[in-house]
Amino acid sequence: MSSLAALTNRQIRLAARPVGLPKDADWAFTTEPVVEPDAGGIVVKTLYLSLDPAMRGWMNEGKSYIPPVGLGEVMRAGGIGVVVASKSPAFAVGDPVSAQLGVQDYCAVPEAQFRRTGLFGIDPRLGSRTQWLNVLGMPGMTGYFGLMDVGQPKAGETVVVSGAAGAVGQTVGQLAKIKGCRVVGIAGGPAKCKWVV
Repeated sequence: MSSLAALTNRQIRLAARPVGLPKDADWAFTTEPVVEPDAGGIVVKTLYLSLDPAMRGWMNEGKSYIPPVGLGEVMRAGGIGVVVASKSPAFAVGDPVSAQLGVQDYCAVPEAQFRRTGLFGIDPRLGSRTQWLNVLGMPGMTGYFGLMDVGQPKAGETVVVSGAAGAVGQTVGQLAKIKGCRVVGIAGGPAKCKWVV
């Protein structure tokens, strides 16, 4: 008997399209057994999830840059985890990884889905697990490429950052300062403004 067979995967699934703020009835809390990975696949134990503003948009029906979370599907979320079972030469048990793990305890990732889930190994020597969700992860990359490739800041320019205390905004503000720009940050209240400064 596999050690995975004794594990239970708790999941949060989208049960209804929220109107306004999500409420308890919009969610289904389910459990299922953890299964062995397919040939070439892995199973990841979720350690941390990133709760991002984009998640609210993913709950809505309609055309966007990414398909909405389907009704009955595990809620989409980026996360950091550790490989607990592997049939892949690319990942060993114990490897720390980042991927779209979803709001669940365990995520089985078939080899064919490695790219779609954004699966990659992380190096804990370069930053903490939570930094891999922030500045070294999707929010940091959004801030970096948005500012550097799109904004193309030049020393002496003024960069205004809305949501300056958020994961993307704080990265943009710091990068703009490094590039020699004057940075004006907008944040939601005195405590956030003080923290940003």
